[in-house]
Amino acid sequence: MADANSKKRIVINLVAHQPYTRCLEERIPGIWSETLFPVITATYIPLLMMMERLKKDGVPFKLSLVLSPTLCALLDDPRVQEEYLLWLERLIGLGERELERTKGTPRLFSLAKQYIGRLKQKKDFFMDTCSGLLLPKFAEFARCGYVELLATAATFCFLPHYRSLSEVVDSQIEAGLLSHRAYFDSLPAGFWLPLMGYAEGLEKNIRKYGLLYTVLDSHGFLFSDPLPQGGIFAPARCSNGLAVFGRDPETPADILSTFAVNPLYRDQNRDIGFELPAPDLDAFLAGGKARRLTAFKYWTQNNEDTVYDFSAAAKQAAADAASFLDAKAKRLNAASAELDGRDVCSVCTLDARELGFNWYEGIDWLEQVFRQAAVRCDIECAAFREMLQPGVSLQKIRPFMSAAEGSGYGETLLDKSNGWMLKYAFKAAERMVDLAGRFSSDSGLKERCLNLAAKQLLVAQSSDWPRLLNAGINADYAEKIFKSSILGFSTVYDSLGSNCISTEWLTRTEKHFPLFPWINYRIFGKKI
Repeated sequence: MADANSKKRIVINLVAHQPYTRCLEERIPGIWSETLFPVITATYIPLLMMMERLKKDGVPFKLSLVLSPTLCALLDDPRVQEEYLLWLERLIGLGERELERTKGTPRLFSLAKQYIGRLKQKKDFFMDTCSGLLLPKFAEFARCGYVELLATAATFCFLPHYRSLSEVVDSQIEAGLLSHRAYFDSLPAGFWLPLMGYAEGLEKNIRKYGLLYTVLDSHGFLFSDPLPQGGIFAPARCSNGLAVFGRDPETPADILSTFAVNPLYRDQNRDIGFELPAPDLDAFLAGGKARRLTAFKYWTQNNEDTVYDFSAAAKQAAADAASFLDAKAKRLNAASAELDGRDVCSVCTLDARELGFNWYEGIDWLEQVFRQAAVRCDIECAAFREMLQPGVSLQKIRPFMSAAEGSGYGETLLDKSNGWMLKYAFKAAERMVDLAGRFSSDSGLKERCLNLAAKQLLVAQSSDWPRLLNAGINADYAEKIFKSSILGFSTVYDSLGSNCISTEWLTRTEKHFPLFPWINYRIFGKKI
C-alpha cells in the first residue's frame, strides 16, 4: 500500500536545441526563417511569457531546461536578433493584409485580429522586456529557483561515436560547460546527453567535471546491471558517483498522441504560407520564392473547415493538464505501493519545440500543469536536484548502452545515407588531439588558427547533420555545412603543416564563423 506521506514528483524536462546554421552565408537569413524564427515565436518567447505570469501569480513552478550551446549562440547573435525583428515585423505586416483579405468573413477576421495582437505582444516582450536578449531572462528564472538549467555537449554531438577518443568527449563536455558559464554565469549540476546517447565509460567523462547527474533513455536504465530496484521511478548511481535518472517512455506518447491531436486544437499543417496565392505573400517572403510557415492558421484538427476558437482550445488544454496529472498521480501512487512507500518520481522529457511550435496549445497546457500541480496534494512538480539531497542513498548500477534515436541505439546516425560522415569527423578529431599536443603553447596567428579549427571540428561533430540526411530534411544544406566544416579544419591542418597561413582567409572565415568566441583549442589536449 502506498504511503500517504511519500512524495510523488514529476520532473518536466524540456530540451531546446538548434543546429548551428551561421556557417554558410548564402542561405542566411533564409534558413532561420524556416527553422529558427518560427520556434522563437511559437515556443521560446511564449515559454518566457508563461514564466512571467506564473511568477507574478505566485505559482511555485519548477522546470528543468536544456538550452544547447548552439541554440544559445544563435539567440545571442546580434545578426540573428536583427533579422528576427525584421521577420517579425514582416509577419505583422502580413497580418494587417490578412485583416483586409478576411474582412468579409467575420470569424476569420476576428481570429486574424487576435493573431496580430499576440504577435505584437511577443514583439513588445522581445524588445521591451528582454531588450532583444532571451538568454538573460532564462538565467533570471534560474537564479530565482524556478528553472533548473542542465548543460549539454557543445554541438549536440552523439558522444558514443567518440567514446574511444576520451579527449574528444572531454572537449565536447568542457566546451558545453564553458558555454553554460558564458551565457548563464553559473555552474550546472546536471548534464544532458545529446539524443540521450550513452555508452559504457561516458559516466567517467561527465563526472570528472564535477557534474552530479544525467538522464538515460528508459531501456538503458532498465537493462542496467543489476536491475534497478525502483525501476524508472527512482534515480540510481554509477560506480563513480554519477546519479542517473530514467526517462518515462510514456510521456511523449501521452502528450503527442493523446492530447495534442484533440479536434479542438489548431491544425498546424494548414498555413496561409502554403495556401494563399504567391503574390499575396511577396512582402512577407521578402523577394524569396520558397514558401514558408507563418503564424496564420485558421482551422482546427477535426478534418472539417471549422474555424479555430482560442477559448475552446484553452478550456481543453486545462482539461488535458488535469488528465495528465491524474494519470501521473495514479501511476506514481501504484509505483510507491510496489516500492513499500518509497518516494517516487517520473521524468517527463520533451523536445521543447513540441510545445508551441508543433502543438500550438502546448505552452498553455504546460502552464495549466504547473498551476494545477501547485494546488494538488497528491503530486508535485520538482527539479532533479531535489531528489539528490545529502543523505539519500542510491542503488549502484551499470547502465546499458542506449539512445533516444532510431530503435534505441542511434543506428539512424550511422546508415547508408550518412555513414560516410563519421570517418571524416573521426579522423579530424584524431588530428585535433595531435595538434593540441604539438602546439600546446603557441599564441598569435597559430593560436587563432587552432581555435578556428577547434570550432570547425565541433560543428562537424554535430549529430544534426546525419539526422537531417537520414530524414531527408534540408539534407543538401546539412551536407554542405558538414563538408565546409571539415574543409575549414583541413585548411588549418595543412597550413600548420606547411607553416604558411593565409591571414586573409583566416580573418574572413572567423568573421563568417562567430561561434564560441571564447573557445580555446587546448580543450582537445590530453588530460593528466
